[in-house]
Amino acid sequence: MYKTGILNSEISKVLSDLGHTDRIVIADCGLPVPKGVRKIDLALTFGVPSFESVYDILLEHMSVQKMIFAEEMKTDNSALYEKIQETDVEREFVSHEELKKITQDTVAIIRTGEATPYANVILESDVLF
Repeated sequence: MYKTGILNSEISKVLSDLGHTDRIVIADCGLPVPKGVRKIDLALTFGVPSFESVYDILLEHMSVQKMIFAEEMKTDNSALYEKIQETDVEREFVSHEELKKITQDTVAIIRTGEATPYANVILESDVLF
């Protein structure tokens, strides 16, 4: 058993298998999961776990070179927009519809219980060397 780190075995496995530029998604409870993309469903009820709690833990344990968010988040979820300013990781903004298309080419989608608008991010893996 792990002493520290991510205890969820599915997330731990996905992170271990990521290569450079592979992508995973942290999603709110409403984002559709495309056929063929692995869904890791953490949602228990609205708000549990929150997007922010999963986001913070993944950024602590994953080397990320770029994050992709929905442009609409800037105006429709200002609290989350302020939160993502705390990192110096490159950020890209696309339309929500484009973000949903990009999720078709991701390794996994981690579904949270988050129930605020546009609380979704695509994390692109970096290399450690």
